[in-house]
Amino acid sequence: MSAPLVLPTLVGAQVRLRGFTAADLPAVREASTDPLIPLIGSVPAHGDDDACLAFVARQRERLTTGAGYAFAVADLETDVAVGHAYLGLRDLDHGRVSLGYWVVASRRGRGLARDALRTLAGWALTLPGVARLELYVEPWNVASARTALGAGFEREGLLRSWQAVGGERRDMEMYSRLRDSAPPERRG
Repeated sequence: MSAPLVLPTLVGAQVRLRGFTAADLPAVREASTDPLIPLIGSVPAHGDDDACLAFVARQRERLTTGAGYAFAVADLETDVAVGHAYLGLRDLDHGRVSLGYWVVASRRGRGLARDALRTLAGWALTLPGVARLELYVEPWNVASARTALGAGFEREGLLRSWQAVGGERRDMEMYSRLRDSAPPERRG
């Protein structure tokens, strides 16, 4: 086994991406009551403190197993966790990695997810061997699609019956960002 990954702290315009701590329990607890977040990730549905702390521990384990980088998305001014951003390395040997993100409902609509995704994507494209970033969004999730586009991703198409979500097969739209693409601030 290779050495465990080391989680950096990344700073965006509005957010800090850092490791999860037990102090982030309120954000995980809020996410656990969201109708979608527990379906698409490993946040426990209506989790008690023990289940939410187990989620925090699993995020740290991703580093030691080499699965990827899991960040708490924290407000830059207060350092209060408002979400999660993830870089999965399962397909790194093919030059591609996957990203995922969520922000708690009480903090949505402020550009925090876009800033977190843009910050994570910019860093991910500096990693050796990474040529392509991928993320998947359900077609009805207009806010998440806007987030992806605002972070410099491009929609590539619809993947029919791509993934099981909540026990049923769902279509997903694929978005990507390439190493050799212009950064979002330079696109016309």
